[in-house]
Amino acid sequence: MGSAGKLISKVRRHNFLRNVILAVCAIIVFVCVVSVLLSMFTRHNKYQDVPDFAGMSIEQAEQAAKKGELVIELNDSLYVPTSPAGAIIDQMPKPGTQVKAGRRIFVTVNSHGRKMVKIPYVTGFSLRQAKNNLQIAGLEIDRIIYQEDIATNYVLEEQYKGSVITENSTKKAEQGSGITLIVGLNPGEPLPVMPKFIGLTLNEAKSRIWEAGMNVGMITYDDDISLMDRNEARVYKQSPSQMRRVDPGTSVDLFFTLDDGRVRRGAVAADSLAKQYLRSLEMDSDTTETL
Repeated sequence: MGSAGKLISKVRRHNFLRNVILAVCAIIVFVCVVSVLLSMFTRHNKYQDVPDFAGMSIEQAEQAAKKGELVIELNDSLYVPTSPAGAIIDQMPKPGTQVKAGRRIFVTVNSHGRKMVKIPYVTGFSLRQAKNNLQIAGLEIDRIIYQEDIATNYVLEEQYKGSVITENSTKKAEQGSGITLIVGLNPGEPLPVMPKFIGLTLNEAKSRIWEAGMNVGMITYDDDISLMDRNEARVYKQSPSQMRRVDPGTSVDLFFTLDDGRVRRGAVAADSLAKQYLRSLEMDSDTTETL
């Protein structure tokens, strides 16, 4: 009898050893069966790219998601005037992310309209207070127009789409709408100094610009910034640059990025330009005194 036969004979004679071997075999078979079942039901290691659902309606996205057995779930709605009502404007996970079948895709859609709010009466208020009252109501400043007056930076008149807002007015506007302010300017006042807006978000920069008696000009975003990411973007460049004397009501162009390094570099470059500008003013002043 060979060695294998002797081993088998020995196992048959010892019940304990036989039971141990049978238990080990049963465990191995169980693990193999579970592994096969898991692979069948979860499609183990079978990933797919998440499609880009931007611009689709919920119904269109659900149809497109069926191919990959993905599930579309509405997460939120926002109002973006540049997108069609009901269109998907953001999703999570992002397009191109690798996921398994059955994964839920949370989407944000563009709402059909904005809430209507009463326009507050701000004539007679300081520019700063008028700006605060408009922002509290959910409105913005569309334009600051200066007009000669004895009281600088006090609102002389308030307009919405060409109509004057009076004290008893009940006129409403969509949230986020802009109000035009006619503001006084004493000709004897010195020209304002351009503040530094680098490092600020759009909402922060707008508020500072209006407080300084200036207007928001062109807004430019880096190409990789989506509509949903714009609230996180920060100014890395502005024009005119900081510290320069400008006319009241000057428009300020802003450039935005999500790159923190670019913001830091922009701040350093802006500070350097401001120092050069101030030095040039000092040199001009010294030359004038010498003459």
